[in-house]
Amino acid sequence: MSWVLAFLGFALLIILHEFGHFAAAKWVGMRVERFALFFPPLIARKQRGETEYAIGAIPLGGYVKITGMNPEEEIDEDVVDRAYYRQPVWKRVFVISAGPAVNLVLAFVILWGIFVIEGRFLATPTIEAINSGSPAAAVLQPGDRIISVDGVPGYTPGATAEQLQERTADVRDAISGDRTCSTAPRQDCAATTPVVIVYERDGQQRTAEITPRFDANLDRFLLGFGFGSERDDVGPVQAASLSVTGMWTVTRLTVENIVKLFYDSEARDQVSGVVGSYEATRQSFEFDTVQALQILALISLSLGIINLFPFLPLDGGHIFWALAEKVRGRPIPIGVMERASMVGILLVGFLFIIGLTNDVGRITSGEGFGVR
Repeated sequence: MSWVLAFLGFALLIILHEFGHFAAAKWVGMRVERFALFFPPLIARKQRGETEYAIGAIPLGGYVKITGMNPEEEIDEDVVDRAYYRQPVWKRVFVISAGPAVNLVLAFVILWGIFVIEGRFLATPTIEAINSGSPAAAVLQPGDRIISVDGVPGYTPGATAEQLQERTADVRDAISGDRTCSTAPRQDCAATTPVVIVYERDGQQRTAEITPRFDANLDRFLLGFGFGSERDDVGPVQAASLSVTGMWTVTRLTVENIVKLFYDSEARDQVSGVVGSYEATRQSFEFDTVQALQILALISLSLGIINLFPFLPLDGGHIFWALAEKVRGRPIPIGVMERASMVGILLVGFLFIIGLTNDVGRITSGEGFGVR
């Protein structure tokens, strides 16, 4: 069932993206020749009015074919006035922007719905789990409340959920602090100074000194326990604010990471392609539908963001050249756009190859996609 749900989720993202283009084109009077889910060869088609609705055999996307998308296309006289390149710039920008806009709105709606129904989970300075063999294992237990670390306050009765989350972050930073190992930092080396931790167990406060160990992967000192979390209900307005804030954070990080791909090998190692995105969604549906929906929301958001990059054949490329025509005052020569489109094709190919290579590597090595 997870395979079916993941496939339907991806298909829905594609259909809604293309439906955005389709509906906008119809609304402004352009002639839509075909609305297709997936790429040719076509395995099913149905003609309704002037538009053919089709399903392709290659499940890697979809497309809307609008008459006159190629400026040099030969067009029948009876429909030439409805051709894409015969329309004002604002109509072309509106139609092309509609696809990514649907993805952005869809991401917002999914995240908003999750926040309204599920609320949000905020970290608390309460111990939820302890790593076996860690420095904390000899002293602390799940359920202990961290009152303070080296004088930095943690749990306080009456504190709000937001305050407890902030103090949890403060406690985490206090544990790592400015500590050093007696030698050059290496995995599991002990800090030269212990932390003084005050904790509450069974209503009684206790104090202990525990020496953190260095984690080379995280580049910080740890005691070896995980913080708990508490559910915090949010209303529709706050859910909208949290959704927008989260989407902006993802957008900023997406743009930054795409830039890093050209000079940072670690950033390239983090890229995931269609296979990885599908597999992560499928695995999430196996045990947590909410997480699967969150992943679909992030994929929808990423699809909208990447499509707005100003390179042909991406939607942003069509928008860029339409606006360039508006500024120039006359159409851009097709030869110029064709040469410029090579940049976009290379970029898309670059991302596809890196993502596919990483996905195959994660599957064959057994590393997986970190959804559990």
